[in-house]
Amino acid sequence: MKRFNPAIWASLVIFIFGVASCAYSKSTAELSSMIREYAADQANVATYYDLPGAPVRLEKLGILYSNWLSRLDTLNFEGLPQSGKVDYLLMKNDLESSLGTLAFEAKRWAEIDPFVSFRSLIYPLEQARWQGTPVQGQAAASQVTELTRTLKQLKDRIEQGSKTNNSVMITTNPPPLVVSPALALQASASTEKLRGTLKKWFTFYDGYQPNFSWWVKTPFEEADKQLELYAKFLKEDIAGLKGKADDPLIGQPIGAEELANAIRHEILPYDADTLLQIGARERAWCEVELKRSARKMGFGDDWKAALNKIKTNYVEPGQQDELIRQTAKQAILFVKQHHLVTLPPLCEETWGLSMMSPDTMKTIPYAAYNNQNMLVAYARNDMNQDDKLMTMRGNNRFFIHTITPHELIPGHHLQQFQALRHNQVRAYFATPFYVEGWSLYWERRLWDLGWARSPEEKIGMLFWRLNRAARIEVSLKFHLGKMTPAQMVDFLVDQVGHERLGATSEVRRFISDGFSPLYQAAYMLGGLQIEALRKELVDGKKMSEQEFNDAVLEQNAIPIEWIRAEFLNLPLTRETRSRWTF
Repeated sequence: MKRFNPAIWASLVIFIFGVASCAYSKSTAELSSMIREYAADQANVATYYDLPGAPVRLEKLGILYSNWLSRLDTLNFEGLPQSGKVDYLLMKNDLESSLGTLAFEAKRWAEIDPFVSFRSLIYPLEQARWQGTPVQGQAAASQVTELTRTLKQLKDRIEQGSKTNNSVMITTNPPPLVVSPALALQASASTEKLRGTLKKWFTFYDGYQPNFSWWVKTPFEEADKQLELYAKFLKEDIAGLKGKADDPLIGQPIGAEELANAIRHEILPYDADTLLQIGARERAWCEVELKRSARKMGFGDDWKAALNKIKTNYVEPGQQDELIRQTAKQAILFVKQHHLVTLPPLCEETWGLSMMSPDTMKTIPYAAYNNQNMLVAYARNDMNQDDKLMTMRGNNRFFIHTITPHELIPGHHLQQFQALRHNQVRAYFATPFYVEGWSLYWERRLWDLGWARSPEEKIGMLFWRLNRAARIEVSLKFHLGKMTPAQMVDFLVDQVGHERLGATSEVRRFISDGFSPLYQAAYMLGGLQIEALRKELVDGKKMSEQEFNDAVLEQNAIPIEWIRAEFLNLPLTRETRSRWTF
């Protein structure tokens, strides 16, 4: 699996490659140039061979990655300074991870191929256009018409399969097709991509190539309609997703082998079982502290009752943005007073807020960050009464007290600001263990420094910390096939204290294809890594706290172990793998 979905971080910093005005050795400059060239090559190949799941796309990307691995091997590794050696290892790991991703992608396409077999009729049309092969209107119309027939036949076979009892002898020819909800959802998304490919092909010739539209326009319109209906059929009728709050939770676990590959490519020296033990350990610590605060609130050891109490302390409609602004100002002042990290005036000035849409809150029920803005989650007037109250309870004052510095300063806003200004070439190798780990590290550090002043604020902070620990358990167990989505929701409600609406939204995001399988675990684990490195360097009197935090930000979003290797000038070879236990 790919270490990190580039869209999440790339929208912020990836491919913004400036040449830093610092003195590089010849080898370092050569490597930086290679990384920029590799990023450009990868973008060119992926953009040109834009055929979803096509063998030619997978083949060309595979050749690209293999060739770059060979080219990287020619570099004088021993002649690189420490930062260059780190960059070398980052690039090598990314190339190896990318090859693994291609293999996994091919496997996933093979799984859904019976339900998107019509792609073999679309691929040749678009490939011929790339190659400049003259289009023959009548022949193209016949192929597009065959596409429509194939789609109708597939839909009929899947409808039969959905009604067929496995014990009944199948005698029809062609036989019915049985598809699981998870594969139906993947096939639906793939159908939409293939529909876009066909439309791009048609648009190129429509009204331009003589006789093309005369032959192809009507067959294309019918095929386009059938692709749309087929994708909708798979998504709504088979997977059961109709855009409603009570839609089923559907995802596809990647399995133990792929999870092990993902952990290795994230530069972690642990297996899945050890990561699960870390999550359980952190959750147990949180429960002890929750009971301590609950007793101070008069609830004895019943921390869930104390949590329910603070959830009722939410602002009235229309006041959530002001609550966040005031909390952000308090966090900025706290950071300055404690001399924790350098805060550039422009960074302090240029953050904003935007409101989440109801659709967004189906998968992101709490505040988030995007492109200089903290996204505000709050109840909307078109929600039903129960959902309104659950949303308001899930975004109460004490939760906001923690999540605001997480998203803004000293969290993601400061992180993005500095990432755009330092080591930009490393943005291509971004990992959520740094991106999300940085903000989780600050949640833990602010706890130690007394950001929570009352038992209520402590419970608010502990809820988030407990949630991050639980994410390790539920997400990894899902991908190991040890926990169903419904069990994940129950776990978050019963063991963490989520509102059921919030827990359902969380799980819907966890199991979606939009996030890497380790993304949810990366919050707590990445935070623990940065915290361990801070103790080693700051408590060890090698750096001041402000120097440490500034230096981490200037490394950009790379695995924490390689940051440690650079800070401590640790011996590195071409074959160095993860070895740091934190």
